[in-house]
Amino acid sequence: MLRFEHESLPQRVCFASGQAAAMLAGEIQRLGASRVMVLASQSEAERSEQLTADLPVVVHHNEIAMHVPVEVAERARTAAARHEVDAIVSVGGGSTTGLAKAIALATGLPIVAVPTTYAGSEATNVWGLTEGARKTTGVDARALPRAVIYDPALTLSLPAPMSVASGLNALAHCVDSMWGPLSDPIDRALAQEGIRALRTGLPSVVADPTSLIGREPVLYAAYLSAVAFSSAGSGLHHKICHVLGGAYDLPHAQTHAVVLPYVLAFNAPAAPEAEHRIATALDASTALDGLQKLRDQLDAPRALRDYGFDESDIDSAVDAILPAVPANNPRPVTADELRRLLHAAWRGAEPRTITSNTEK
Repeated sequence: MLRFEHESLPQRVCFASGQAAAMLAGEIQRLGASRVMVLASQSEAERSEQLTADLPVVVHHNEIAMHVPVEVAERARTAAARHEVDAIVSVGGGSTTGLAKAIALATGLPIVAVPTTYAGSEATNVWGLTEGARKTTGVDARALPRAVIYDPALTLSLPAPMSVASGLNALAHCVDSMWGPLSDPIDRALAQEGIRALRTGLPSVVADPTSLIGREPVLYAAYLSAVAFSSAGSGLHHKICHVLGGAYDLPHAQTHAVVLPYVLAFNAPAAPEAEHRIATALDASTALDGLQKLRDQLDAPRALRDYGFDESDIDSAVDAILPAVPANNPRPVTADELRRLLHAAWRGAEPRTITSNTEK
């Protein structure tokens, strides 16, 4: 018998191409905010100032760092307090949204997120902070942006290779949502639609990065993937990538793009319903075949060693990941299996080798 519990997060979503400034002004007015803090990286600073030109901005803050180091978060919180901020606008990718969440965790300030990548953090109540070489994540209602402004035109400046990595990060959210610790039928339905939209949208982005034809479905999919993931929780894939990113300072999107096929190859045989949903969404006979075909089309990132991960760090990564693996992962995970998976991902080996005895 079908039985589950599902909680939908309270958030407004505004989606329209070329309308970011107008939609943003409307959301700030809805909040009644009069002292706005704008977060954006140095590379996004000029655009963020243009988007927020008509808002009551009291401070532009441009110190953004990957994985949100605690010291960066503390400086941003101090700036918010000094300027008596009553709302935060984040313009950028997952690192910028993550910093907004770190401020909101300590202050309760409302966030209006304006994503310019396909990271999906803007649609979740998941936060992450890095201290030393350890990344800590959690769930808190204060971390959920009150509203999200989705304008596909803002992603046109994202180069095709980064669009691919970011889009595959969204696809990883979908795949993990199929078997996350709290996954339910609604999560799986959202994730399946997200995968379908990514399959159709990402090749169009690569074929013509200046067109909205591919950008719109990919940004739509990024939202679906994040909503599904926020409900289902972090599965094996994200537990692996959080350790790799926090401990070894690997780039977020590329790490997810590399690791995904290996986790899929490992889990899919033990999760037939999820495997069928993923395969159907990818229009393929099997989930892994569909993913690999898409990755070939996109010239996706291939190996962790290409992004600074050393083979000598595999054993320490296994020790850090293993205690975090969800108890209800579709199949049990041993240290030897995790080591095999990471070694294959480090090399960029054929994903199916992790289930054979040929990968050392």
